[in-house]
Amino acid sequence: MSSARRGGGRRHEDDSHDEPDERWAVSYADMVTVLMCLFIVLFAVSNVDKTKFELLANSLATGFGQEDTTTGGADISEGLVIPPEMEDAEGEADLTTRAAAEFESLEVLRERIRASLTAQGLQDTVDFVIDDRGLKVGLVGAETFFGDNSTSLSAKADGVLDAIGDVLATVDNQVSIEGHADRRHAADPYPTNWELSGGRATQVARFLVEHERIAGARVKAIAFSDTRPLMAGDSPEALASNRRVDIVVESNEEDQVRALLPALAEAAETS
Repeated sequence: MSSARRGGGRRHEDDSHDEPDERWAVSYADMVTVLMCLFIVLFAVSNVDKTKFELLANSLATGFGQEDTTTGGADISEGLVIPPEMEDAEGEADLTTRAAAEFESLEVLRERIRASLTAQGLQDTVDFVIDDRGLKVGLVGAETFFGDNSTSLSAKADGVLDAIGDVLATVDNQVSIEGHADRRHAADPYPTNWELSGGRATQVARFLVEHERIAGARVKAIAFSDTRPLMAGDSPEALASNRRVDIVVESNEEDQVRALLPALAEAAETS
């Protein structure tokens, strides 16, 4: 009888070992929940990148035995609202808006220089062009500003540069002074047109720095010799137009914005 009880006790003990212990599943579920919460928090504080978002979604879906969203099933990124500040800041609309603002700024600068010249009766001594570099102030006819085959500034040139410099001293744009010559050979004491055009550009730059107190770091002088003519040929008009000094007030905007300025200038002229 006692042996039967012992045998029965062994059978009960063996039966208890046949039942699987599923307590590990609770810990596993807790771990998965914590990981899911971690991914959600990381996603919430990160920038929304659609490609990375889909990769994360696919990874999670695969981990839970669900269908890859790239091969089928619903796209969980649909309906996601991206805040405006996370949109591309260099979009076409933004470039156009910035170009319009820059063009208006250059127009205001042009009118200020024109008014300063007009106050001294010198409004016909320069011409203006707004292009993809900024505002170009062209000194019309080199003879008005320099003696024949000379880099010395005339008295009239002093008045013109004084009026222009008063305005340029109030802005922070870089200023490029560019000397040009006609196609005729330079005469002594200048070996070539490079020295003649460079000398004239340098004299204008020195005047703006020394008399108008424009910071030297903002100004540069460049010689182009006869390499960039405005008119072809040897007619008096062509030679006169090609002998010039340009004061270029460079735009502070980036290349993509500056590239839109010529179209805006053309539209303004035809309107």
